[in-house]
Amino acid sequence: MSVDPILHVPVEGSYRGAAAPASFGDSRAEYLSLRQGCGVFAMPWRAKLIVTGNDRVRWLNGMVTNNVRDLQSDRGVYAFLLTAQGRIIADMDVYQRGEYLLVVSDLAQMKTICDTFDHFIIMDDVELKDLTDKLASVGVVGPKSRAVLATAGLTLPQLEPMQVKNITWNAIGVSIARSGNPNYEAYEIWLAPENAPKLQEALTAAEANPVGYEALEMLRISMGVPAYGKDIRERDLPQETNQSHALHFVKGCYVGQEIVERIRARGAVHRGFAGFLMNGDIPSPGTKVQAGGKDVGEITSAARVPTDSAESTIALGYLRREAGGPGTEVQIGGASARVSELPFQI
Repeated sequence: MSVDPILHVPVEGSYRGAAAPASFGDSRAEYLSLRQGCGVFAMPWRAKLIVTGNDRVRWLNGMVTNNVRDLQSDRGVYAFLLTAQGRIIADMDVYQRGEYLLVVSDLAQMKTICDTFDHFIIMDDVELKDLTDKLASVGVVGPKSRAVLATAGLTLPQLEPMQVKNITWNAIGVSIARSGNPNYEAYEIWLAPENAPKLQEALTAAEANPVGYEALEMLRISMGVPAYGKDIRERDLPQETNQSHALHFVKGCYVGQEIVERIRARGAVHRGFAGFLMNGDIPSPGTKVQAGGKDVGEITSAARVPTDSAESTIALGYLRREAGGPGTEVQIGGASARVSELPFQI
């Protein structure tokens, strides 16, 4: 049996293309630590790609849906990579790091990203280098994250979403990036792999609770965050995902822009990403959402999460616009459900 190199516990599964522990014995308690305290976890699924060369900014700005050209130093954006037909083939975070751009995505997506990028480097002064094996990621999530980081010796100024700060910790250079999601506090710490166990131990000693990917999935779904490969697929168009923060409409041309602009000009898409608060068991991905006996959507992710009083079954998926908005009653796999605002207020 393989062992997680940082946490030194048995690996129980695969998450976003990498081996990772599913839980440390109680995924529900781990989820509550992410919502109410602080959770810590290794992120072996986070792949990193460095983009260098004199044309790097112009070139990458023409590849992805968000504005890379105007990024300030140590700031980032969330973006999609599209086909010429406007379909989503990957998502990523892109950071301006001065002498290079850093692309961070899931390990499961990196081959598609690299192959697509390679295809579009023609006469450009651009070089790509995979840094995944040389730069580990440790995640820290929860409302007490800053206090835990400070106790462990990583004192930070208040970071804005998608901002990076370089600091020295115990004579070790680390970079700390704040998540772009404004609905919860989360940080990703980058450092040399050989130093990651020391950091993990220090954070745990500062009362961060180790968490596995089952709890991370519960948090992701409760916050209404779509995951590529589950909720975002190549069949989906950017505006259908309701991730407007991945799109920039005045930055100039990029691959797939014509389709994105055409959708914007028409003013709407036929379906959109939605949340569902439901009764009954957890539905499987692909379960149809029905209203008035007709199929009006489908489920892409679902979980049962603890709340203050009991537990709630929640789901993410797509719903046709004419079916209605938040508060609309629907059926999912024979169980009653209600369309919900995201993130879920539970």
